[in-house]
Amino acid sequence: MGFFNAKTKDDNSCIETDRFTMVTDRFTMVIPPPNVTGDLHIGHALTAAIEDSIVRWYRMSHPDHSVSWLPGYDHAGIATQCAVEKRLSNQGLDRRELGRESFISEVWDWTKQRQTNIGMQLRLLGSSLDWSKSLFTMNESYIKAVEEAFVRLYDSGLIHRDVSLVNWSPWLQSAISDIEVDVVSVNGATSITVPGRSEPVSCGVLEYFIYPVYGSPDRFITVATTRLETMIGDTAVAIHPDDPRYSEFHGASLIHPIIEDRLVPIILEHSVNINYGSGAVKITPAHDFNDFQTAKKHDIEVINVMDDHGRMISADPRIDQLDRFDARCAVRDILIEKGLYRGTQPVDTTLPICSRSGDIVEPLLKYHWLLTTSDMATKARNAVECGDLKLYPEWHTKTWNNWLGRPRDWCLSRQLWWGHQIPAYRVTLKEKRVEESLNTEIDDDGQWVVARNLNEAFEKAMKHFHVERDEVEVTRDEDF
Repeated sequence: MGFFNAKTKDDNSCIETDRFTMVTDRFTMVIPPPNVTGDLHIGHALTAAIEDSIVRWYRMSHPDHSVSWLPGYDHAGIATQCAVEKRLSNQGLDRRELGRESFISEVWDWTKQRQTNIGMQLRLLGSSLDWSKSLFTMNESYIKAVEEAFVRLYDSGLIHRDVSLVNWSPWLQSAISDIEVDVVSVNGATSITVPGRSEPVSCGVLEYFIYPVYGSPDRFITVATTRLETMIGDTAVAIHPDDPRYSEFHGASLIHPIIEDRLVPIILEHSVNINYGSGAVKITPAHDFNDFQTAKKHDIEVINVMDDHGRMISADPRIDQLDRFDARCAVRDILIEKGLYRGTQPVDTTLPICSRSGDIVEPLLKYHWLLTTSDMATKARNAVECGDLKLYPEWHTKTWNNWLGRPRDWCLSRQLWWGHQIPAYRVTLKEKRVEESLNTEIDDDGQWVVARNLNEAFEKAMKHFHVERDEVEVTRDEDF
């Protein structure tokens, strides 16, 4: 094993500085750290063989260099938590029944076993890794590095807290990133198995119903949707301004079919596809990414009608607290009873599926910590355009520009129990109102400061609000 250790400061190739030991000739490569979700597979073996060939060649051809191939393991927060939860489920257990402390103990037991297995597999492959420098992404030094990066990005204005739509998995009880969402094609009426439900869910069906025109109950507009349960959150209906079928309805309002005291405005929107469905689009800002942008553009009310568990929130007791898919049936029955339902049509569509759990993802309005990506995306596109960065093969440039041409703020928060906890603290002033400060984040939960540790959080809170330590309380964000 010692043969594969890099040269140290006792070797002639090193020089001393006042801060650290620096090697003058160095070649270092980090293994893509395998996730501790399970054992290695053939893909890992292929990568290890290629990297092993590279470092062995460097050792032979550059004997005066310090050559390091560094091993490590990735804690893979959401994936590992899902793997452990699945194992517990097979034993008839649930993490919420265990509690956070006991569950984390289970995860550490899992992690240590997987690290042992992965390390043994890499050794059996003959991988010439420097095991003396092995790291795990939940090591204390790594945690401090992540927290330091978060604080610096926040201080530079790149991280902020805001309310926005996120990809939400009701089964995981967490937001997930765009790359953790699989967009699955559905060709016509299809039954989909959803975790937590004994019966499959019917998808790929366009359902039609009508909106009566306010002041003219004998006139109406027909709309269509594949997610009928979300209609209780509709706050507008959009039509194309050049669609002759609806020219007489410009500026009119509609009566919501179920929430009858809610007037729904008709808005003119050029993005509406005249040839899809009825050509009129229901706008549900709190549960659709495109509708959310449309609502901001037209200053439309945003109403959340679903909780974290995928249960409906409604003033109508026939719908309130129903599971989202049960609510789909309930809404259909109500519309049929009122004579407002107009039937179904099979349709080819796509479904956002959580790659970790198989759950159908719901766009949900949540407060989260977000990373601003627009400037970074612009720099990345410019780097390719001016030739500083070359993509091989070149046809990848189109994908690159398409992806970076529509950047969204990146959701950093996860509602997990395993991983790196967000280094943000909610501030509560004892017997005083929390007032807005230019250097803190404020939302419906209160005021926030971002800090490297609890003491620093207290110091920032005391400074912002001009109070003593015993006059303020700080509580760390539970998001990871």
